[in-house]
Amino acid sequence: MVCRKRRKVKLLSARVVDDKTTTTKNKKVKLETQTWSDLPIELLELILCRLSLEDNIRSSVACKRWNTAAISVRVVNQSPWLMYFPKFGNMYEFYDPAQRKTYSLELPELYGSRVCYTRDGWLLLYRPRTNRVFFFDPFSQEVVKLPRFELTYQIVAFSCAPTSNTCVVFTVRHVSPTIVAISTCHPGATEWVTVNYQNRLPFVSSIWNKIVFCNGFFYCLSLTGWLGVFDPLERTWNVLAVPPPKCPENFFAKNWWKGKFMSEHNGDILVIYTCCSENPIIFKLDQPKMVWREMKTLDGMTLFASFLSSHSRTDLPGMMRNSVYFSKVRFFGKRCISYSLNDCRYYPCKQCYDWGEQDPFENIWIEPPEDLSAFI
Repeated sequence: MVCRKRRKVKLLSARVVDDKTTTTKNKKVKLETQTWSDLPIELLELILCRLSLEDNIRSSVACKRWNTAAISVRVVNQSPWLMYFPKFGNMYEFYDPAQRKTYSLELPELYGSRVCYTRDGWLLLYRPRTNRVFFFDPFSQEVVKLPRFELTYQIVAFSCAPTSNTCVVFTVRHVSPTIVAISTCHPGATEWVTVNYQNRLPFVSSIWNKIVFCNGFFYCLSLTGWLGVFDPLERTWNVLAVPPPKCPENFFAKNWWKGKFMSEHNGDILVIYTCCSENPIIFKLDQPKMVWREMKTLDGMTLFASFLSSHSRTDLPGMMRNSVYFSKVRFFGKRCISYSLNDCRYYPCKQCYDWGEQDPFENIWIEPPEDLSAFI
């Protein structure tokens, strides 16, 4: 009996050893037959997001899985930088939200100036003491002067870089609810041209810029949400019969007239409404039907909102997509406050923000330079 039991134990142990050997061999064979295309998609995206655009494109032709992963993390555009205007001194800081880095640049040329607008890497600035209006490229230090003009209580924008012969500077202010004064100028002009226009609908200009240049027209959002349009070629002005965006009642409580931003993207007009107690609401103008539509997603686009000018981007790093980046940095300059439409919450903190409390002249989004060597 004892001998039989010993034999059974030996047979069982031998089977276990054989099973373990077989399992080990199977695992080894499986590992040997695995290829790079079998990497977990999360790990693959983590690797591909660190590649340059050129290497990302090369990787995307390896196989179907790699193509999907490469496109999902492909970065084609640079995000704008947030330029800070110091209260004292000539040292200006530029915050890159994609890299979470801050750069400094000394710009004594801007002393005594107030920023008005940015586009195509150019600043439009105003010196209140002398009524001097001028363009300035902070990275090349190039200056383009305009005739003197008083820019008090006006919203102002320009159509393109002042080096272009199609550049137009546009300002608007309400004289009364039914009359606006529009002034225009261009680089090389000797004076501003001002014309008063009668409105079909009431239009009271906003305090801070809610204005974009899109499809050859300047679009302006009034204090109460009506949309004015100026054609710089025909020199015509019209307030569209488009009812203002519909928001919950609590959006029109404290600072309701301040916490609004306006941008454009590929011919679409976008408006961001914020409230200190609610998440932001984004509207897009349905131009054929002339109504505002609420947007539940940005389809991968990123908006960069500030009081004086806002921007849009596509093909940014995956974590920045489908979000709105606001002009405020927390945690000692390490994190820009953003709102994710995917998660329906603010980052880095979950609570809402009262953007109406922020100084509009504190900072502005601007196109970064192509050559970063001066900042390294």
